[in-house]
Amino acid sequence: MARKTPINDTDENLVGKPEDSINETPIENIDEAIGEPNLDQQTLADEPDTSQANLEMDEFMAAGDAAPNDGSNQIEPDIPDQAFESQDEFQSDSEPQEPVKKTRRPKKAAENTESESQSDNTADETPRRRRTRSPRANAVVSIDGTRSVETSADKHNNELLDLVESLKGRKVLSGTIQGVERSTENPDLSYAVLYHGDFKVIIPAEELVEKPEDFRDRSPGDVMHYMVTKRLGAEIDYIVKGVDKTGIAAASRLEAMAAKRKEYYFGTDRDGNNLLYDGISAEARVVSVIRAGIFIDLFGVETYIALRELSYQRGIDASAQFQPGQRVLVKILSIDRSNKNKIQVSASVKQATENPYEKALRKYVIDSRYVGTVSMVDTNGVFVSLDGGIDCLCSYPKRGRPPRGSRVTVRIIGINHESNRIWGAITHMTTAR
Repeated sequence: MARKTPINDTDENLVGKPEDSINETPIENIDEAIGEPNLDQQTLADEPDTSQANLEMDEFMAAGDAAPNDGSNQIEPDIPDQAFESQDEFQSDSEPQEPVKKTRRPKKAAENTESESQSDNTADETPRRRRTRSPRANAVVSIDGTRSVETSADKHNNELLDLVESLKGRKVLSGTIQGVERSTENPDLSYAVLYHGDFKVIIPAEELVEKPEDFRDRSPGDVMHYMVTKRLGAEIDYIVKGVDKTGIAAASRLEAMAAKRKEYYFGTDRDGNNLLYDGISAEARVVSVIRAGIFIDLFGVETYIALRELSYQRGIDASAQFQPGQRVLVKILSIDRSNKNKIQVSASVKQATENPYEKALRKYVIDSRYVGTVSMVDTNGVFVSLDGGIDCLCSYPKRGRPPRGSRVTVRIIGINHESNRIWGAITHMTTAR
């Protein structure tokens, strides 16, 4: 281990002093003064060293500055024999002096001194550790010089920028309701859960749907929770109201719907015409489904479409053909803009498509037999759904009315192309299992 030489306050005074004062400064270690220069120390002096030993030395020097050294901790300089010999020659030339008896150090002490000096030289001659360049984290080598593949860090940053842009610039974002949560502390509070990448977006029930005018003697919390649950899987718009450091954002759907209504129902094209008007077809989102119809989101207006406007077939189950999150083509029948805060819209799904009866009736011939499925049974008779999406009205068979979903064989009795009606009789029936 290298021997540490004590440092006093005189060492710091060597910096910036004239040569006269430097010569008057006592030499602390003559071995280092007259010995071979340490190449490693000269190399290290060219650049700063941040090793642990150097930091400890700085701390030691700071402690020395705080408490000046009184010289009690100085070590007697170790002067080699060659220095005494040269001094004897100088004295013999000037004036006669009594011969000075040379003193030799004990052999063991000399060996200890040599071993210490060798250890010092070995410590000084230790090669400097080279700095290794550690690879940069998440480094990506691109093919064409410009990286086109998006990393996970890039996706996370882009998702965060989307939320911040929606928060500060009221940008409308879209997402799918993935879950519904209810507060354990307050059961009246329900939340819709969406995910924007790695961020969780929660929308309170009061910011997701409008409260009904009449709760029908039911708990408002239960009614709102049911309305949110019926919209599971629906695609909705929202505007971010706040972002948490834990990756959770709060948003409002009603505010986004108000922005959409202002843009589409009161916006105009270059000619000054409304973007939405009676008779135009538009794309809508299915947000909730019941057996009697569906609820759609038509550019910020949530409206209801009954069964009679969903299909040309009779007695269909809306929940079997539609689901939340589905997009459908509708035809706007009427728009009431008298109240800007509550726009009324009437729409139809079946009128946005071609009437299948006009084309399907050409496939069938009178007195011919065809296979179909019983779609509805009422006081008028049995309606059998045939290929092409048309219903054939049949009378009750003598063996009893077939249940809904039964496969039957129908003989066509008559076709009216003007009213798009077809009727027949059931000749064979297979009961559904």
